[in-house]
Amino acid sequence: MGKTFYEYLMTQRNPNSSDPIAHFADAAFFDSAFPKQSQDYDEISNYLELNGSYLPTMDIFDLAFRNYQETLEHFN
Repeated sequence: MGKTFYEYLMTQRNPNSSDPIAHFADAAFFDSAFPKQSQDYDEISNYLELNGSYLPTMDIFDLAFRNYQETLEHFN
């Protein structure tokens, strides 16, 4: 099994950044219920739609997930 989305997202953390993905990563770090073992877009998306009040728009998640998929393709 490859890297989970959460593991990828944690590489994007930067509390001093103004980048929306970095803000998302920082917020997800403090979300104890985040689906940390998932690689599944739908599972994570559904979770965020119901519980991700820290995410101003799902477009940020979509971009982060696309970036995640690209990193998986480079390591396969």
